[in-house]
Amino acid sequence: MSTQVIVIGTSAGGVTALQKIFLELPESFQIPIVIVQHLPADAIIDLNLVFRTKNRFRPVEAVDKTKIEKEQIYFAPPNYHLLVERDFSLSLSQEDPVVFSRPSIDVLFESAARSLGEKVCGVLLTGANEDGAAGLKFIQACGGYTIVQNPMDAEIPTMPQSALTRFRPDFIGSLKEIAQKLATFT
Repeated sequence: MSTQVIVIGTSAGGVTALQKIFLELPESFQIPIVIVQHLPADAIIDLNLVFRTKNRFRPVEAVDKTKIEKEQIYFAPPNYHLLVERDFSLSLSQEDPVVFSRPSIDVLFESAARSLGEKVCGVLLTGANEDGAAGLKFIQACGGYTIVQNPMDAEIPTMPQSALTRFRPDFIGSLKEIAQKLATFT
């Protein structure tokens, strides 16, 4: 696999889903992860407390123009779209919400696909709306690898089901199976 960046989108039930994936990744895992987790605009979370990992990964809130580095987990800040740029940096935007969301998973996925093509893997997890389905399909169209959580495994299946009605992703699985698949990318 030529995956150099993993982008993950999730909404309702996502905190628990992400925790389960992070705990399953091997200690040797190094590929950077960029995440949009739908949260209220005024949300404040201690990322290091909520998202413990057993490897060297450090979860941080993304900052505009930050270079994407190995062993980092970048989260979109509340009320900002998060984009991946061609130079492997991140940018923030306060453009209008997409699918009623800012940050929008579609915005993250589409920017990563345009910027990195086959070097990106997109993962769509649990959630209660359709954000991320179009963006994940675009990642696949640009040569990237696509993963969807099995709706039967999702706390809220709407988001994964929305993707599955649009296209056939490269991989569908439980959270544990998704972590195992991601581990093969190293």
